[in-house]
Amino acid sequence: MSTQERLYKVLLGPHISEKATIVADGNGQYVFKVATDATKPEIKQAVESLFDVKVLSVRTLNHKGKVKRTVRGFGKRSDTKKAYVRLAEGQEIDFLNV
Repeated sequence: MSTQERLYKVLLGPHISEKATIVADGNGQYVFKVATDATKPEIKQAVESLFDVKVLSVRTLNHKGKVKRTVRGFGKRSDTKKAYVRLAEGQEIDFLNV
C-alpha cells in the first residue's frame, strides 16, 4: 500500500461531542477518530495533506471497548482510538464545507 493510500485510511472521521466542541473553541484543537494502528506522524501528515493546515502537535487516546451483556451472552464493543490535533494559530478546519 502506498503512503497516499495509507493517509486516507488513517483518519476515520471527526469525533463530535460536547468535550470536542469545547476543546476546539478554546485551544484550536480538533478531535478525530483514527485507525487503531495509526501513529502520531501518520496522523499529522494525513491532517496536513487532507485539510491543508499546519499541525503543531498530536495527542492520542486509546479507548478500550466495553463488555456488554446481551440476550445471547456477553459481547464486546470494538476498541477505538482518538487523536487530539492542535493546529497553528489562526487556522481552523470547517467540517461542514469540506
